[in-house]
Amino acid sequence: MKRQFAVIGLGRFGGSVCCALIEQGVEVLAIDQCEAKVNQYRDVVTHAVVADSTDEQALRHLGIRNFEHVIVAIGDNIQASILTTLILDELGVEHITVKAQNDYHEKVLVKIGAERIVHPERDMGARIAHHLMSKNVLDYLEVSDKYSIIEMFAGSKMHAKTLVELNVRAAFGCNVMAIKRGAEMIVSPKADQLIEQDDLLIVLGADEDIKRFEQMFDDTK
Repeated sequence: MKRQFAVIGLGRFGGSVCCALIEQGVEVLAIDQCEAKVNQYRDVVTHAVVADSTDEQALRHLGIRNFEHVIVAIGDNIQASILTTLILDELGVEHITVKAQNDYHEKVLVKIGAERIVHPERDMGARIAHHLMSKNVLDYLEVSDKYSIIEMFAGSKMHAKTLVELNVRAAFGCNVMAIKRGAEMIVSPKADQLIEQDDLLIVLGADEDIKRFEQMFDDTK
């Protein structure tokens, strides 16, 4: 039996989540109050329905509690987002992810049962900023308030040096979790692993440590 997800709110974020989930081979129920948006995704997802997510009976009728994970992607209506999250929690939905508009919205969502909070615009802004600040940084992912993962190309300053010589862990408090070299993926590289220019390093560390690591090995500086 395929895993089942529900996405409530079919704006740009909700729609992209639907498409990404379908690509992963899971079943997706898409819900929105706007019939035009529902029709837009009717041929994309497993099921698409017009419904008011702040109506508890409507969600019960859809069997929402049977879904493994529900993503609340409601746009600007914070009240509807909060009420929907509250209803989902009371109905016993096990995993709830909610798009937050701001930090105050996030605080409320945490208190009423949201398992995971996402800030798509803020997160994307941070990723773009890291890319703009260093040509070596390909991608950036915040994993908690204090820790992040970056994908960073090895420049000339790293070329022909081992992880020990680069002193990544001792000097910067960062961990190189994997190295991608062409089609090859080196997972949990050893300390004597030699780095080549244009290797893609996947690095985990505290935000301040990541920043120091980026600055030290940035070829533009």
